[in-house]
Amino acid sequence: MQRFLILLILTLLSFGMTGQSESTDQDAFFLKDIYTQSLSKSKAYHWLDTLCRTAGPRLSGSQASYDGLAYLEAVLSDMAFDTIFHVDCMVPRWHRGSHTLDLEHKGKAIPTRSTMLGNSLGTGGSLVTGDIIEVLELDSLAGMADQLKDKVVFFNRPMDPSLVRTFHAYGRAVDQRVFGPSRAGKYGAKAVIVRSMASQIDTIPHTGVTVYEEDAIAKIPGIAISTYDAEVLSDYLDNGSVQATISSTSTPLPDTSSYSIVAEIKGSEYPDEIILVGGHIDSWDIGQGAHDDGAGCVQSIQVIETLLALDYKPKRTIRCVLFINEENGLNGGKSYAEYSNANGEYHLAAIESDAGGFTPRGFSCTADEAVFIDKLRNLKTFEPLLEPYDLYLKKGGAGADINPLKSQNGLLIGLNPDSQRYFDYHHTAEDKIEHVHPRELLLGGAAMTSLVYLIDQHGL
Repeated sequence: MQRFLILLILTLLSFGMTGQSESTDQDAFFLKDIYTQSLSKSKAYHWLDTLCRTAGPRLSGSQASYDGLAYLEAVLSDMAFDTIFHVDCMVPRWHRGSHTLDLEHKGKAIPTRSTMLGNSLGTGGSLVTGDIIEVLELDSLAGMADQLKDKVVFFNRPMDPSLVRTFHAYGRAVDQRVFGPSRAGKYGAKAVIVRSMASQIDTIPHTGVTVYEEDAIAKIPGIAISTYDAEVLSDYLDNGSVQATISSTSTPLPDTSSYSIVAEIKGSEYPDEIILVGGHIDSWDIGQGAHDDGAGCVQSIQVIETLLALDYKPKRTIRCVLFINEENGLNGGKSYAEYSNANGEYHLAAIESDAGGFTPRGFSCTADEAVFIDKLRNLKTFEPLLEPYDLYLKKGGAGADINPLKSQNGLLIGLNPDSQRYFDYHHTAEDKIEHVHPRELLLGGAAMTSLVYLIDQHGL
């Protein structure tokens, strides 16, 4: 009897192992099909090229942003979605206008490349003049209060080049750009100059949002200069005073209505479990918004394109969401989460691509603490299938537009491309289609498609 039970157990185990092996093989073959389809037949790079060249810079509320939305909605409309709809929201508007920045040291002009910070106020038709004082840390302003009145504060803390993860370096430096004008204005400064958030020393100025805090005493202009010019300016300051003269017609405009686009394929078995892929359609008003974040938008559409081309019928509902207003407000992501919560929806997983169209390295993810450990453990069971494509799965950030969905207790996931070149182009006039490699872009979309397929097949 005992021998019979042992044989029975071994037989049942062999059947289970065979079923598991067949499932794994099926997944591996389908992932191979995803990459074959993506790399040989996807139109994603063509969509990005058209978006960049026809709509161009797409700051929320601008005509170019509506042109970009209309174009990508037309692309989506040619696919077999069950439904396409809009999630409306109000978005801020801002007019860059024109500006000048003149620096003078002992009667000598210092040539400088510059751009206004996004959402900055201008100078109201007058010239702002003051001696420059160099500052490295926001926290040091309070101790320098008696030195800052009527000065132009120069924030010159570089992104740390020793950090391999460039987004970590960006995160440790960007506070001076976001809050510098608001904080310096409290101590009587006239304007702020900020070193561009760039990984290397070059002559390209980077824009990016600045925020005037609610308790800001004075809203003063903020302007960014290239990293090369920041180094030069710092050297001049070591050898005497430098005077800045600034003029700018930058101005905020009244908020206006806009929308995010949602395209959906209903799941056949678990329609109430949503898997989202998305990027943000808006960009800053210089460059073409190719890496940030046209790439993320077309990669998200590529996910659907690939699954449809392979005649895949999803078990769960798959949504492609093109968010508006990530750059200077996040109103698209916030309004989408409000819409979703109001309708009692559950996002099992949300995958965002907003780190450029470079070679994918893997995915990082986060979730509410109550569910994160279990969901990450289950997600990591897919690693053996993704390893042949050099993709990792780990804890980390996900994305600004999907973060408001955290309260739904699903898994929030960010595509992590190689970031070493990202901050050469981020928020600059150089963020254009010529700097996106077609194969790298398509590999990112294929990676996203693979993860969508595995989550849809096996859940979390």
